[in-house]
Amino acid sequence: MTKIAIIHEWLDSYAGSERVLEQMLLAFPMADLFVLCDFLPEAERHFLHGRTPRTSFIQRLPLAKKRFRNYLQLMPIAVEQFDLQGYDVVLSSSHAVAKGAITGPGQRHIAYIHSPMRYAWDLQHQYLRQAGMTRGLASLYTRWLLHRLRLWDQASAARPDTLLANSRYIAERIQKAWRREARVLHPPVNLAGFPLCEQKQGHFLIASRQVPYKRIELVVEAFAQMPDQRLIVVGDGPSAPLVTAAAAGAKNIELRGRVPQAELVRLTQTARAFVFAAEEDFGIAMVEAQAAGTPLIAYGRGGARDIVIEGETGFLFAEQTAEAVRAAVQRFIAAPALSPAACHANATRFSEENFRAALITEVMG
Repeated sequence: MTKIAIIHEWLDSYAGSERVLEQMLLAFPMADLFVLCDFLPEAERHFLHGRTPRTSFIQRLPLAKKRFRNYLQLMPIAVEQFDLQGYDVVLSSSHAVAKGAITGPGQRHIAYIHSPMRYAWDLQHQYLRQAGMTRGLASLYTRWLLHRLRLWDQASAARPDTLLANSRYIAERIQKAWRREARVLHPPVNLAGFPLCEQKQGHFLIASRQVPYKRIELVVEAFAQMPDQRLIVVGDGPSAPLVTAAAAGAKNIELRGRVPQAELVRLTQTARAFVFAAEEDFGIAMVEAQAAGTPLIAYGRGGARDIVIEGETGFLFAEQTAEAVRAAVQRFIAAPALSPAACHANATRFSEENFRAALITEVMG
């Protein structure tokens, strides 16, 4: 019997990478789970199915429960301390350090990469600006720390036998940062939560947390210039004032803020199209919209390239500008209606069942 260890960075909420971990645990119910630290609330532990993860020394450090991310510089050491002797296969779920676990001859290490450490590589300067650390001693120390992390990150990228990327975009980032090839295995999406709806209404929809990189204000600005097209905006966040300013005076734009999940599903099911302006690693919300039978109008970089079938399930635009969004919407309106059934069929490529089957083949094949 193959003995399997699964390594995940940390547990503090049930979010995107935890949904991948959930499917790994379902695919390999006898696997042991290792995490750097586990502060997951009791109400969100359902997906562990009673497992008690094995944790690292970071679990016991002062103030770790609230500030474990402040120990980032210790995380490479922590993941290297896991004793993985006796396991035939190590499966890591990595967006920071999990892929750096140490294995020996005769063991296979398969690393599922959500992304190389963005803040250590191409998004370093954006991270420093957002943290207010563009100058001074704190900035100098952080730049040194990120430099050290890059060195370790690239060196440890040679440790896994196989790299799996969650999209072609991430495979390209892996090649750029680590000079390694990665096969693409798209993340699992719960399609049942967004049932197919053939009957569409007149509104366009954008639903997202309102943070700068989502570029929601561009979509709002574009629709403000198309007063005959109705846009519903769902979500809130730090960029909400910018979004509100872009919508000022536009009677065709509704800012709904946060809405209950049932209302979000209904709005997605009945939308004429779902608009997405961010450059995402993958983009689960886009797959959920396709599952509901809703076409996409999306920025043509990142995971959208893997999801949208141009002219069949949606349209891509090439620039993050209001003009490009408006042109894509007008192209969508002028084109023959896209089939909700075709959109739904496209989404099935990203089902949880397909993810588990592919992962089992990878691990056991």
